[in-house]
Amino acid sequence: MDARERHLKLLTGTIEAVNSTLDLEEVLSQVASGVAEALDADACFVYLYDERSGELVLRATHGTKVEEMTHRPRMRPGEGITGSAAELRAPVMIPRRANLDARFKNFPNLVEDEYESILAVPILARGERLEGALNLRTREPREFSDDEIDLLLAIAAQVAQSIEHAKLYAEAQRRVHELEALARISQAVSEALYLEESLEAIVKTTMDALAASGAALVLEDGKIAWPEGHADVHAIRQPLRWRGRTIGELVADRGTPFTDADADLLASIAQQAAVALEHGRAVMRGVLAQEIHHRVKNNLQTVASLLRLQARAAGNIDPRKALDDSVNRILAIAAVHEVLTERREDDVDLADLLGRLRAMLVQGVGVGREVSAEFESMLLPGQRATSLALVFSELVGNAIEHGGKHVTVTLAKDEGDVVLAVTDDGAGISGEPDAGTGLSIVRALVRDELRGTFELTSNGLTRAEVRFPA
Repeated sequence: MDARERHLKLLTGTIEAVNSTLDLEEVLSQVASGVAEALDADACFVYLYDERSGELVLRATHGTKVEEMTHRPRMRPGEGITGSAAELRAPVMIPRRANLDARFKNFPNLVEDEYESILAVPILARGERLEGALNLRTREPREFSDDEIDLLLAIAAQVAQSIEHAKLYAEAQRRVHELEALARISQAVSEALYLEESLEAIVKTTMDALAASGAALVLEDGKIAWPEGHADVHAIRQPLRWRGRTIGELVADRGTPFTDADADLLASIAQQAAVALEHGRAVMRGVLAQEIHHRVKNNLQTVASLLRLQARAAGNIDPRKALDDSVNRILAIAAVHEVLTERREDDVDLADLLGRLRAMLVQGVGVGREVSAEFESMLLPGQRATSLALVFSELVGNAIEHGGKHVTVTLAKDEGDVVLAVTDDGAGISGEPDAGTGLSIVRALVRDELRGTFELTSNGLTRAEVRFPA
């Protein structure tokens, strides 16, 4: 086969390789081998231009195995003979003693000084944008012909087309990967019942999408809302922006550097995270407002019922005492609200609540009385806690006002029941009859709200005991 036929076969083979696969590495390997064989060269090196680093990086060879190199040779345009061809956007040929040329650049892991001649041409996309460079080398001096130079330029043009196709394919794959990640986040957020579930889904999807070793959502107060995995050498951060303000940031870590495409993907995920976070907060605010309105309505109805009961009391009523009793009942309800607000939960710590009520009652009417207390810590839902707070205020208030000098209050669990006991060393409750307003309130609340029992005894000591299921 003469040279012209070999050249034509090389060109058609290159075109076929370019059009048959999107695997750029495969195309470059075929080009390096095909060019060296068709042009009877001893070696062929193909470099691609990395726009991020601004360097030409060796990607395929014939005559040397690039995959065996621990550090791939790289050079900037203008460095070395191949870099000069890339910078000039034109072929550079040195027929002999190429290693003595002033532009020659030696790489320790490339044995290049054994070659006499070199022909380097740029790889240009659409005739102007630099995509790389390739070179031919021979061990014997050689003057490459104009036809061979034109053929190598034609091959370079085909390689440029393959590079463009590979970039488009990689970009399409990246976009698909990004859309899949965002779709998973949208699905997880829409299906999650709680904000924490949404945040967990966002962080885990971030790790999968970026092949990260760790990720976390950090809120504007610096609190890490959801950490996953572990920190690593390289980190990337994207702020969570909502209506012009920063409400946190999304952080990812891994052992290898992040690319611009990774940063773009994280920015898209961060946008979804900001929406999920704010929507979740809005839902929580709505739920919280609804719960507050519900509690306020119920407590106002309780206050109204207590005032009606006070107004219907028989006999001579001291207006000032009636008003003070009503104030204490309302303050007892307010104490429950205070504890609920501080805990930000639906349950009330009874030891905390009753401790506050005890201090309030002693300060108000307990001057000169010794009121000792022992409260076992336990939780009770807000509505039941309100009922117990009213019962506690009535019993302790009566003991302080009408009982002896020493008052003892205990709260404990007993075989699945909660037991509240108020004991004083007085002879009995003489200031208010057994059927008075205060005890009527206690009996009604214990029976209807706490589903328990109330017992009042006087045998040397006066003891009021409330027992209800925990």
